[in-house]
Amino acid sequence: MSRQTRRDFLRASAAASTGGILLPFADSRGRTMADETKAPNERPRVGCIGLGGMGRGDAKAVKRYGDILAVCDVDRDHAESAKNDKNIGNGKADTYEDYRKLLDRNDIDVVTISTPDHWHTRIAIAALRAGKDVYCQKPLTLTIDEGKQLRKVVEETKRILQVGTQQRSEDKNMFLTAVAMVRDGRIGKVKRVTCAIGATPDEGKTFRKTEPPAALNWEMWLGQAPKVDYIAERCHNNFRWWYEYSGGKMTDWGAHHVDIAQWAIGMDQSGPKTVEVLSVEHPVPFKNGMPTVDDRYNTATAFLVRCLFPNDVELLIRHDTENGVTFEGEKGTFFVSRSKLEGEPVDELAKNPIPESALIALRKGKRLDSHMGNFIECVRDRATPVSDVASHHRMLTTCHLANIALRLGRTLTWDPVSEQIVGDPEANKWQSREQRKGYEINA
Repeated sequence: MSRQTRRDFLRASAAASTGGILLPFADSRGRTMADETKAPNERPRVGCIGLGGMGRGDAKAVKRYGDILAVCDVDRDHAESAKNDKNIGNGKADTYEDYRKLLDRNDIDVVTISTPDHWHTRIAIAALRAGKDVYCQKPLTLTIDEGKQLRKVVEETKRILQVGTQQRSEDKNMFLTAVAMVRDGRIGKVKRVTCAIGATPDEGKTFRKTEPPAALNWEMWLGQAPKVDYIAERCHNNFRWWYEYSGGKMTDWGAHHVDIAQWAIGMDQSGPKTVEVLSVEHPVPFKNGMPTVDDRYNTATAFLVRCLFPNDVELLIRHDTENGVTFEGEKGTFFVSRSKLEGEPVDELAKNPIPESALIALRKGKRLDSHMGNFIECVRDRATPVSDVASHHRMLTTCHLANIALRLGRTLTWDPVSEQIVGDPEANKWQSREQRKGYEINA
């Protein structure tokens, strides 16, 4: 089969299933995309952008289904290590520092994006416009405005974008079962959902400014963020604890648990009416929402935020208590995390289980495959993946609003229809940020 034919196959419409190309969406025998992408003709050609810890995990996951032709990272050591990893590049993948050169290649069908958060949107937009399908890590965006732009580009390009909120697919389907339980009325009308997401670390000390490592392009790593001196703790794994590049635990674990909460209560295409700060602690002083020192982590270390949704469900987001999601309804309460699903309504599943068809319906008709498997299946038949840009943008908007409220120290009123903060022009400006020249995002 020629290269062009393979691409045609990968990008075939769902209508092609009548010709026998596609298997039924729900396969009770447990056949997965890994079974269906063993032959060379069936495997998409992949480029991996961002090869830190999460990036290496995503690259190894996608290699089950596709052939990795290129890897890219602004840290040369990351790129070379991924190239030589037998489970990623196997010594054969081309290496790049600049993602644009990878996207210029016509022989790449799919890209994974696993960079720090502040790079997600710019690279994803470029990839979509280059005709690539995209698997991008969470949180998808740095700001609410970036989410609006990405949603627009996906609609325009008709490309596939899966967000790496894997709780929708993994963890023994416990989160999927939790969503199905709530939607099936197993706890009656929902009164409150609590998302416990943990606290941002606080080292309690200042960090040393040094020269960046020779293998790291610090200028490009910073991207749209302000130009600052290199601090090792700003980079790689610890970037999450700086508002310049991420949103702390609110957009780290919050991107997972708030996603499940809004999905379960039917607010995955809406948003809160109000976002109220009940308590907050930051590790450094703030003025007008901005940290006043530049050599310590600055995202919130302790917080309790109350969000009220149009259906009158209360959502609490907190740093303390056991990590996971608690659903409270008129008929009962239960808890779900990556290690447990428990509570009286869960015990009742032994006699009255959630049917598999309900789980498949939540996955838009797709089988109970892995998160990456779901993405590759949607690449093949041009369907909407289980973690799509529209629902993720809506959920992440709640997290971004919570961070804006934490930084400004006041309650926000949100219109989920117009997607605007009401009656607070200053806060509304925080939907976007000033971006460094040369790294602007304009969809």
